[in-house]
Amino acid sequence: MISALSLEQLRVLVAVADEGSFSAAGRALGRVQSAISQTVANIEDVQRVTIFDRSTYRPTLTNTGRALVDQARHVLASAARFERIARGAAEGLEPELRLTVDPLVPSAPLVHALQDVRDHYPDLPISFSTEALGGPLRRVRDGTAVLGVCTLLPAVPEDVRAYALMRTRMLPVVAQSHPLATLGRPAKTMDLADYVQLVLSDPVDPSGPNFGLASPRVWRFSDLHRRLDFLAAGFGWCRMPEHIIHAYLSDGRLVRIEAEEDTATEDGLPIYATHLRQHPCGPATRLLLDRLQTHTA
Repeated sequence: MISALSLEQLRVLVAVADEGSFSAAGRALGRVQSAISQTVANIEDVQRVTIFDRSTYRPTLTNTGRALVDQARHVLASAARFERIARGAAEGLEPELRLTVDPLVPSAPLVHALQDVRDHYPDLPISFSTEALGGPLRRVRDGTAVLGVCTLLPAVPEDVRAYALMRTRMLPVVAQSHPLATLGRPAKTMDLADYVQLVLSDPVDPSGPNFGLASPRVWRFSDLHRRLDFLAAGFGWCRMPEHIIHAYLSDGRLVRIEAEEDTATEDGLPIYATHLRQHPCGPATRLLLDRLQTHTA
């Protein structure tokens, strides 16, 4: 009869199993031994099972007892989690932390920041979406994400609050086999215009603005890593985040182009954490913002 069980009774079962005796369990729980013994006897009587073998000097778990104590531990852990979630909700904690991240953003600062959030709110569900260009801002605006970590080009919109985190260097590169790799001099604009430029485009609005466009011959991608595959295969040239292509440059699969009139920002694209001004951040979002700023300082 499950309805006759209480969490306190389950705590008694676990305490006896852990402490090794009824008297030790009583001391651990602040109760007299007779109350502990009676609680165990009542459970065994109602459930019609023997949980502890009392024929030895110390009570030992029967096979059935081991299975039931394991279940008691699970129930108590679930009850504790229930209480933590309820307490968090009462304190204004978000039911879920929904993030949207631009693929240009390196993972390391996010990993470190979210380790801190996880340690502080171990039961908080966290969800990610990864989208390029206008995708993160759209998700923040439509409410499917509470925080975006992304570029904001060409400028920060008025309806969001943006916190500058870092800059991502974008390097013009080609495959080792591409003609631009052996040009032997800094590439002029007309040199770049002769070859296909692999462009990262917004999948929802592919005809939207393109920044750093230098060639009339364009292949458009909505997936950064798919573009990298075609770049390494020699289909064209493009600018890629330095942290993503570091290994490719080191082993020679990609070669950096020295562009004579490179229009890309020399110190990299600014990356922001952003949320809607009209939606105040909850405790977990505020903690994540703080840790992101700490880990990118």
